[in-house]
Parts: sequence; structure tokens; C-alpha cells
Amino acid sequence: MKRVLHRLAWAAAFAVLLSACSKPAGQPAAGQQGQPGTEKPAASQPYAGTTIRFLAANHPWTDTIKGLLPEFEQKTGIKVNMESIAENQLTQKLTVELTAGGGTVDVFMQRPLQEAKLFQKNGWYADLNEYLKDSAKTPADYDFADFYPGPVETETVQGHLTGIPLITEQQIIYYRKDLFEAKGIKVPTTMEELEAAAKALHDPSGGVYGIVMRGQGNPAVTQFSSFLYSMGGDFLQDGKAAIATPEAIKAFTFYGKLLREYGPPGVLNMSWPQAAALFAQGKAAMWLDANSLYNNVTDPKKSTVADKVGFAQFPAGDKGSLPYSVTSWGISIAASSKNRDAAWEFVKWATSKEIVLKTQSAGNPGARKSVWENPEGTKAWPAEWVEVARKSSAVGRPADRPQVINVGQARDIIGEVITAAITGKDVAAAAKDANARFQQLIDSESK
Repeated sequence: MKRVLHRLAWAAAFAVLLSACSKPAGQPAAGQQGQPGTEKPAASQPYAGTTIRFLAANHPWTDTIKGLLPEFEQKTGIKVNMESIAENQLTQKLTVELTAGGGTVDVFMQRPLQEAKLFQKNGWYADLNEYLKDSAKTPADYDFADFYPGPVETETVQGHLTGIPLITEQQIIYYRKDLFEAKGIKVPTTMEELEAAAKALHDPSGGVYGIVMRGQGNPAVTQFSSFLYSMGGDFLQDGKAAIATPEAIKAFTFYGKLLREYGPPGVLNMSWPQAAALFAQGKAAMWLDANSLYNNVTDPKKSTVADKVGFAQFPAGDKGSLPYSVTSWGISIAASSKNRDAAWEFVKWATSKEIVLKTQSAGNPGARKSVWENPEGTKAWPAEWVEVARKSSAVGRPADRPQVINVGQARDIIGEVITAAITGKDVAAAAKDANARFQQLIDSESK
């Protein structure tokens, strides 16, 4: 029995040796390339077998890209584990995991205007400029120059490209075509014409107000920004608080006057849902807000004036028409990722011309010029809306709020001046006081 067992052991050892000698040259041992027993990836799939983790926000874009993931996985051999959660929960989760620095996150969605400065200060972003400059990792047909400059600038912090734009939006005028036609009023193209139209169409006794916009302090800051820019002002100038300049005071005063004299009662409690609802109920002649909200007033299930809504570019002030044109959502790679090259393959694919055309065709406004110029890329929206969005993208400013770390606190401070303007208080005094507190906030962030 011992001799039999001895012979069997030698036979088994010889079989293993023969199998190893017959393995094709270059084939990895079991467990390499991320999957046990997988073969060496082909040149077209250098990261086959890699798994990346993608933290995403609950968003229509996320729903669209989820359905396209099998295409990416088959093309590259990269497995994408995507987790989709509410936007505020996403920020909290990213903060916890990126602070830990364990490399548990590879790719993530982010709101650059809300989080970019903080995330960049903490070193959480991989600088995507490194990939764009490497022709071996980013071929010419990716065509980064095809992205509108405003959204790209939104994603840029201190020279670092923190992400690639996914979703864009601009501020526009929504107006009632029937009311304008009945009064023989042309659609406003300047601030003076905007006020004149609001005054002419203001008919509280008839149940129609001349204009509605956000009047609640903090939420109103983003929509006020377009007035500020168009009148020659800004939130910061040379890194200093600039909300008490003559241009800023003029913008605050004008915004407040419009809502005080031609707006609805209770406007101080209105953010976009309340303002949109009032316009959709046929109780306002004009509404100025983000073009991404159009479905709230054009869907017959939500709006009594769905077939009467027109769209127009933001009116020109002293410096022209300068609405915000921003990236509301972008996609980034974590600096701590252990799979950064594979992560870039995913980001590059998700923001390619081909995929942006698919996601935008599903109603997600992207940032590629070529897609906006393609009829297939604009079929989800009314033709007039598309033309206004295209023009606004070309001239828009890349931020709709002050670019500081504590964005919420800054908005609270600036919102107080908006409230003062609407209620008819001394705007200059309110702006001066707010500017001093805003500067203190800026100074505290630099320490």
C-alpha cells in the first residue's frame, strides 16, 4: 500500500509539472488581473479584470448611464460597481470615505459649485489635466475642446481640473406668450425692457403678477448672480468681498424692486418650487430661473399654461447678457483611488461624444458643443428652449454663487441683502454690513 501511494504522489507531481510547462508564454497565474484564472488582457483591454467603485447621485443622468454600463464593461473588461444615493447623503458619504483615504472610492459624482473648493483643499481630487495631456491615455478624438468653456471653468480650481462636466444649466426667461401678444409687448432683451414688461403685465386684481423669482434669501442668491454679473458686479474681486460695490448695490436694488413692485405676495418665502408653481398656475407673466426646471411649467400634468410658455435669453445689463452657465453635476476621480487609470477609462467613456449624445437625447443637458449642434442631441426639448440654451452657454459665467469653501454661510449673508432690497430697506447699508461679514468668512478660510 505504501508503494502504491508513493507512486500516485509522484504521478500527481509529474502531471502538475507537465501542466505548468505546457502553459502558453505570458499567461498569468491564477488570481492575476483581478480574476482567478483569467488570461492576459488584450491590448485593447489593458484594464480587463479591474473593478471600480462609482458613487453617484440619484439623478436622471445616473438612470441613463446605468443602462449603458454593460456596453462599457464589454468594451473594456472593467467591472463598474455603481452606488446611487441622494445628493446630500452622497456628499456625507464622500466626506467620510475620502477623509479615511483608504482608496475605497474610484469615481464619484460631485457638485463643483458646492463642493469643489473644499474637496480640492483636502486633496481629494485627481487632477484630470494629467490624463488630457497624455495622448496615450486620451486620444485626439476625445476632443476636450468640444466642451463649453464655462462648465469646464466651473470644474477648475487653482488650475486643477477636478472633474468633467455632466449636467449644465443656465438662467433664462420663461414668459407667457399669450399675455405678451395680447398687450403687444415684445420679449425683453434688456433690464429696462424687463422692468417695463413686468410693470405693463402686472395685474393683481386680475390674478396675474408681472414677474416671479426666488425671494427667499439663501436660495435667491444663485438667480441673483446673473443680475449681478450683467450689471458689472461680482461676489468677489481679487479675492476680496465685493457685494457692496456700486454695481452690486445697483443689482440688489433692481432685483428687489422687481419683486417688491411687480411680484406676488409672500415672495420672501419663495424658492424655485413655489415660484415655478405660481407661474404654472397662470398667475405670473414671467419667471426667471434655471432652464433645467422647464418641465415644471411645460408638462400639461403640472402646468395650466403648458402650451403658452415661451423661452428667452437672460436680459442684458450694463455689461451685456451674462447669465450663469454652470456645471450642476460633474464626474471626478478620487486621488486616493488604487485604480486611477481604469477609472479614467470610465470617465472618458461616460463623457465621450457618443455617450453624451445618448445621455442628452434622454433629457440630460450636457456640455459638449457638438452634441448641442446635433438634432439628435436636442430632440428632448422645445426648439426655442434649445436655441436659448445654446446662446446662453456661449456667453454665460461659470458660477452662480460665491466660490468659497463655506458656500451655504456665504449665501446666507448675501441673501440678507436680497431680503432687504425686496422689503424696501436701505440696500447700501445692508450691503456694507454684509460685505464686512462676508470678508470675515473669506479671511477665516485662508487661515
